[in-house]
Amino acid sequence: MLRLFDLLPDVLFFIKDTQCRYTHVNQTLTQRLGIKRREDILGKSVLELYPPALSTRYILQDRRVLKGEVIDNVLELQLYPNRTTGWCLTRKQPLEDDGRIVGLIGISRDLGRPDSRHSSFAQLQDAVEYMQGHFHETIRVQTLAGKAGVSIAQLERLFKRVFQVTPQQLLTKMRIEAAMRLLQTDASIATIGQSCGFSDQSAFARQFKHTVGMTPRDYRARAASWPARRGAGRFNRLPDRTARPAATPRRLHGNPTGPRRPGGSGCWPAAPPAPAAPARSVPVLRPRPADGCRYGCG
Repeated sequence: MLRLFDLLPDVLFFIKDTQCRYTHVNQTLTQRLGIKRREDILGKSVLELYPPALSTRYILQDRRVLKGEVIDNVLELQLYPNRTTGWCLTRKQPLEDDGRIVGLIGISRDLGRPDSRHSSFAQLQDAVEYMQGHFHETIRVQTLAGKAGVSIAQLERLFKRVFQVTPQQLLTKMRIEAAMRLLQTDASIATIGQSCGFSDQSAFARQFKHTVGMTPRDYRARAASWPARRGAGRFNRLPDRTARPAATPRRLHGNPTGPRRPGGSGCWPAAPPAPAAPARSVPVLRPRPADGCRYGCG
């Protein structure tokens, strides 16, 4: 089975014992940790392989799984040793033998490009462009469903098929990516949180730590040691909360936190105008706390 996972460059696979020590890892996880031999990982816990800001979070997450909890389809940000970033969907579950938990097994899959060949790809364009232009505001689920011309339930299903994530997860992704860029400026953390759609600094710090694995302050300190990246200026601006220009098509994966993925244009096709916004009684789309993050998906 391990050889099979070794052939998947976009999947991280691991098994841990009841002491949260690695017993099996695939080659992709080994490479992303910057370690030459997987034998140098086996028998070690995340406390020995990851920075304290991340390892503590992983241990707490693993302990929940070892008590019987299943963590499924969690959107997490990976921070690699070479300072590149990427998003993944993670699942962890207990490993049982005769009804007794003897460890945990986990898999993290890279979040791929949207499926532009799906028949609903163009249908969702207006909803995604609205999210890109208004992620710093409260976004109502029915507004997005109206722009796509579908029900809320249909919207959730179509997002999962085309983008592999829910509208909620995509909104969180957009907000965290914008915050990561702005944390490389001199703006205050409270201002950044508010500008990225969080109700207050506490909510921002909590969601950021859940997704990235460290506080905004810790991330800012880490980012200060990174060399400047070309093209960052376009993202290092706070959104104008007074002027709201009409949204224009953007590149979904031209995100500010990671390298552009190869292949395809990545641009959104034109779509028909959206219907009017709904009444106040509809659900509100807010970021949910995610479980942990990944430096290499621990």
